[in-house]
Amino acid sequence: VQLQASGGGLAQPGGSLTLSCSFSASTADHNPVGWFRQAPGKERESVACIPSSSRGRTFYASSVRGRFTISRDNAKNTVYLQMNSLKPEDTAVYYCATAQTPMYGETCLTRHQYDYWGRGTLVTVSS
Repeated sequence: VQLQASGGGLAQPGGSLTLSCSFSASTADHNPVGWFRQAPGKERESVACIPSSSRGRTFYASSVRGRFTISRDNAKNTVYLQMNSLKPEDTAVYYCATAQTPMYGETCLTRHQYDYWGRGTLVTVSS
């Protein structure tokens, strides 16, 4: 499975961006999907995820909860990350990921369990 993230760019503080992640192969509800980010000099951290058999549930890192929204469209093989009220500390390279192994609940925020990663897209929040 190959993933390609897009939609990054420059945004002003308080602004919005929408990231997209397209998959080369079909994904289904049993495949968890997640967004992660890595700022310069820092470890990659979780941002948001949709667990296996989610039934609409999503999970977020505390730093983005209430500002970011993750969603998926299996028919289009695409996952989205809507980012609102952006802050300079949101500046990072954003990566999407998926896995063959099911992950349930908040475990989908655990980056080490993901098998497939996209190349990342840079988000810069600055005035």
